Amino acid sequence: MKIAVYAGTFDPITRGHLNVLASAARVFDQVIVGVAVDNNKHTLFSLEERTELARQSTAHLDNVQVQAFSGLLVDFARKNGATALVRGLRVVSDFEYEMQMALFNKDLCNELETVFFIADAEHSFISSSQVRNIASLGGSVEKYVTAPVAAALAEKYKTR
Repeated sequence: MKIAVYAGTFDPITRGHLNVLASAARVFDQVIVGVAVDNNKHTLFSLEERTELARQSTAHLDNVQVQAFSGLLVDFARKNGATALVRGLRVVSDFEYEMQMALFNKDLCNELETVFFIADAEHSFISSSQVRNIASLGGSVEKYVTAPVAAALAEKYKTR
């Protein structure tokens, strides 16, 4: 069984993430969405909230599971029997950062391959930070995130 890990903070998970994840789910037998602790990013949603929103947003994908994790990604991947790390590329500027991370991960664990998936054009501009920004200003985010995420964003920003 070919297992891959798609990791990130997913604050929140977007349709762009889901687009990459759906591609990975067609290639791998199992994809584990690894929801990382904030790593000094100061996330809007708690780890538990981000994990639950990812679970709700990926429920339609039979070979996808969601787990929270902390520590090194390579250790999490090894613990779960993964042979690949999934990364999404939206725009050219993503490549430099993603390449550096892939090289570090390869150096830390030579058995893991990083596989890049290109987001579809209609999702290539979506970022969690922009979605949070739009939601914080009262804008509609339904076309960028799933219904549970849109509701969670509305609730977060209603109380601020």
